[in-house]
Amino acid sequence: MAIENDIATEARRIVATGEAQAITLRLLGGLAIRLHAPSAEHRALQRSYPDIDFATPARRSSAVENLIVGLGYTPNKNFNLLNGSSRLLFYDQANSRQIDVFVGSFEMCHRLPITERLTLEPLTLPLAELLLTKLQVVQLNDKDGRDICALLLDHPLGTTDGETINSARVAALCAEDWGLWKTVTLSLDKVRQLAQRYELQPDEQQTIVTRIDALMAALEQAPKSLRWKMRSAVGERIQWYTLPEEVQRG
Repeated sequence: MAIENDIATEARRIVATGEAQAITLRLLGGLAIRLHAPSAEHRALQRSYPDIDFATPARRSSAVENLIVGLGYTPNKNFNLLNGSSRLLFYDQANSRQIDVFVGSFEMCHRLPITERLTLEPLTLPLAELLLTKLQVVQLNDKDGRDICALLLDHPLGTTDGETINSARVAALCAEDWGLWKTVTLSLDKVRQLAQRYELQPDEQQTIVTRIDALMAALEQAPKSLRWKMRSAVGERIQWYTLPEEVQRG
């Protein structure tokens, strides 16, 4: 079957083909949020989606590469050779589209243990992890802000998954890692400001801000690990994040 022009249809095709071959792939990133959050199509929050991002379990790089190449994509051979145990890149030249696969964990500005809950949802990562992959961005940009606002606008916080943002999960991961906690709290402050700049209705802005406040409270109240407390004592004197290198698009 040829690569689909519609990016959401194509993402579903890849996940379904993987399932048929006993290969677990789950969407993350902006496209995954759009599939959960109708407000991503709001005129104040909509944006383009040029790429498809996936997560897959550790030690599945070879199987994933065979799968995606077999579906018509061109691999970034040099990148995959050097980084294949943790990340893979592929290109669809006809649609100017890139596929990014995180293997075993998600590592950008911070490392997130995403694959232990990889099968909770049939198509994407759980909402808590989708939110964290955006909030862990140190240099939060406009598209990240729009994605986060759409997710918070459409989904309540709670202690379960499904169509609820599991704030207990977010708080637990941040309570183990001071650096992640620091970046997430800074990002939430930035999103609070962005939400008031976007052309949203007052009640929509208030929903986002209220959920940000509730998430901040959950982060504050979660019991912190000894490792968190030791790193907190060092604070901002040592850089607490990584700035990932931008990979040239194919």
